[in-house]
Amino acid sequence: MANHLLFYILLALIPALGTSDFLITQFRNIKKRSADDLIVNGIEIYSMKIDSKVTSRFAHNVITSRAVNRANVSKEVVFDVDLPKTAFITNFSMIIDGVTYPGTIKEKEVAKKQYEKAVSRGQTAGLVKASGRKTEKFTVSVNIAAASKVTFELVYEELLKRNFGKYEMFIKVKPKQLVKNFEIEVNIFEPQGISELDAQGSFITNDLSQVLTKSFSGKKGHVSFKPTLDQQRTCATCSTSLLDGDFIIKYDVKRDSPGDLQIVNGYFVHFFAPTNLPRFPKNVIFVIDISGSMDGIGIQQTRQALLKILEDIKEEDYFNFILFGTDVHIWKDKLVQATPENLKEAKEFAQAISTRGMTNLHGGLMKGIEMLNTAYETNSVPKRSASIIIMLTDGQPNQGVSDPQQIQANVKTAIQGKYPLYNLAFGYGIDYNFLEKMALENKGVARRIYPDSDSAIQMEGFYDEVANPMLTEVELNYPENAIADLTQNNFKHYYDGSEIVVAGRITDNDLNSLTADVKAQGALNDVTYIEQADVNEMAKALQEQEYIFGDYIERLWAYLTIQQLLEKRTVAQGEEKDNLTAEALELSLKYKFVTPLTSMVVTKPEDNEDQSAIADKPVEAEAKAAPGTYSAPTHSFLYSRPASPSVYTSVDGDPHFIISVPQKEDAICFNINEETGTVLSLIKDPVTGITVNGQLIGDKRVNNDAKIQNTYFGKLGIENKKLELKLEVTPEKIIIQNGRKKTVFSWLDTVTLRQESLTLIINRKKNLVLSMGDGASFVIVLHQVWEKHPLHQNFLGLYTLDSHKLSEHTHGLLGQFFHHIDFDILEIHPGADSKKPDATMMVKNNKLTVTRGWQKDFRKDSQHGVDIPCWFVHNNGAGLIDGVHTNYIVSSIFDTTIN
Repeated sequence: MANHLLFYILLALIPALGTSDFLITQFRNIKKRSADDLIVNGIEIYSMKIDSKVTSRFAHNVITSRAVNRANVSKEVVFDVDLPKTAFITNFSMIIDGVTYPGTIKEKEVAKKQYEKAVSRGQTAGLVKASGRKTEKFTVSVNIAAASKVTFELVYEELLKRNFGKYEMFIKVKPKQLVKNFEIEVNIFEPQGISELDAQGSFITNDLSQVLTKSFSGKKGHVSFKPTLDQQRTCATCSTSLLDGDFIIKYDVKRDSPGDLQIVNGYFVHFFAPTNLPRFPKNVIFVIDISGSMDGIGIQQTRQALLKILEDIKEEDYFNFILFGTDVHIWKDKLVQATPENLKEAKEFAQAISTRGMTNLHGGLMKGIEMLNTAYETNSVPKRSASIIIMLTDGQPNQGVSDPQQIQANVKTAIQGKYPLYNLAFGYGIDYNFLEKMALENKGVARRIYPDSDSAIQMEGFYDEVANPMLTEVELNYPENAIADLTQNNFKHYYDGSEIVVAGRITDNDLNSLTADVKAQGALNDVTYIEQADVNEMAKALQEQEYIFGDYIERLWAYLTIQQLLEKRTVAQGEEKDNLTAEALELSLKYKFVTPLTSMVVTKPEDNEDQSAIADKPVEAEAKAAPGTYSAPTHSFLYSRPASPSVYTSVDGDPHFIISVPQKEDAICFNINEETGTVLSLIKDPVTGITVNGQLIGDKRVNNDAKIQNTYFGKLGIENKKLELKLEVTPEKIIIQNGRKKTVFSWLDTVTLRQESLTLIINRKKNLVLSMGDGASFVIVLHQVWEKHPLHQNFLGLYTLDSHKLSEHTHGLLGQFFHHIDFDILEIHPGADSKKPDATMMVKNNKLTVTRGWQKDFRKDSQHGVDIPCWFVHNNGAGLIDGVHTNYIVSSIFDTTIN
């Protein structure tokens, strides 16, 4: 999005550069300061430098780490860096004892075949691919001989975008050990001149502040941070590092004119960011998903965000709310002005929003578009005003029109390019690709909102980006006979504090000057801007070779072109999509960018043989399953993690327990193997009075070929003693006993039941959602098999939401994990299955052998589920659960006694 400017570097430098067994020493913290406290398990990291050169918003970043093996045996060194999602890797190399092992960028399919060929020979190496909230992970490990040295160098580039009037560089500093020569150096060159520059770090003490230098003069800016060894220490006698936190650089440029044209070596870039414009009145429709799956953190954070947004809406703006569950609900019949009276009423409405029913996304969105269209047709909003639609949803459309392609077509036809559509995707249970396509087709963007305690802040942050439209229908034109290969040059809105960037190639070799003609609609009248740049004068002005890296405008043009081709490719089909793919691939290979169409093949020496690893570019749509891609190197296993704490502690399937560990962005899983008819205590909270038990059922007949018979939960009992409430659920019926009142429902019913301190939503033949006052909420998923299946029968799955609302005394097979649990993974090594490495887990003072695997989360998709990567604990969770699993056997589904 043109108005979002963020330059992100995250360096998780341990195991950013360290040994695989370093973790034991670091976590136990048993090393004392000594002459060799820089050496950890034989490895000394003697240099680490982050060197960034920013030229006209285009950042060229080089991360270099150097280490030496001080041991008398070979040791493994790991290089681990988190990169911005918007960056493209351009180069990587390892130098071991003077021998360089470079990475080569190839077409993705070619690289994949090379990797698979290496796997077939047993030379498996880590597929370097992972994704976090704002970053992607690059990890490479290598064994080096005694006394050997290794240098890792990673290069990546990114076009910085302006946001809220600032360019921001965010560096996560976390070496987790002392580094003899640690340095961050950032040089900035801006032909317009730098107007302000600041740098600060969350970990910087008074002593460290003396090491941080920042300066700017004219076109140049410089930031340096180079602490000594003693300054890195957490205390005078400590061998642990103080460098742990955020390092942030912010700057902006002088704006003597609305835009700036720059020309270098046959390419030009035009930065357009006019200031001091009158603000457009804004018309905004909020289309909010209130289906049952939004219950809990989703709707709570949405309410919080809307209340904050309502505080910031200007009085000249118009707005309305559309809510969609099974049905569509509107706050007002039309858009209303943001008067104090209307805002007060809107806040009361937002505070009362609650969840209900299914997901009629199409109905809600079409109602919002219809309302905006009517507002213009009836002149009930200002003629010169900017309109936007912001939709928030967390699930798949399953009510009304539910076919994504049909929804896309209907929405595009209804909007007709008149206003941008911004889609906010809450969590991972959604088809992100569908939401992204629909937004891009309608001149908007999609953004993922991560389900966490700061979800409201994420929503508010997005709204703030689009809250102040200053121009609409912006069109930037250049002489047609002088330029070619122009990037996007028309934009629906220009927002305050953002910047529009257009680049192209100059085809007229005799061109002396370039003129840009910008036309747009302003709040008061239509406006025109003329920008002109002299080719020869520009060449002289940019003779600052110490700051300039290569043909930066050409690379900026290539970067921007590839990004926009990939966006167009998202919504294209057939031959058009093939042509866009071919064009983007050609540019990616020519300029050596790792994009979603290319991969970097990294060759490294292992056991006297070269091995191949691949660095891929993840795409956001693939993140819905959250795992990234599993990798299996011979000597160091790189494993995937859930990319967000959206995994819910649950039990489903045969029965598979999944324990979410948000602070690790990971999960633990285990099975319980018991006889049919056994009742297990799942949750028991003596403070809130909530108890959940489950009874096992088996297959219809014994499977003589299986060593362990399949069992599932065939009956669940949920009791809240304080509310005198009992809920009994089977695959056939749902029985609610509230005091002496007893109500029976079938899974064929669609029900929304609201009583004091109780909400029950039954989504026909899919799931039910139960919320009890201020306590936790539960989702029970119905699994139905073919009625005449010779072996399997219907069963249930249980998912807990808002488990933090239960007390710290909660126990049970699930309940004991509702509050803090920590673990460490050590000594990752090959397992019996080549695709599933084994490892040592340190948890609850126990040392367990665990296996990396997957379990299914059926909360959003009861038929196919979503793969959740996790560490599997064997033997009925022995060593992980308190006591042994038989302690959790109870007599009935409402029994509250645990052995």
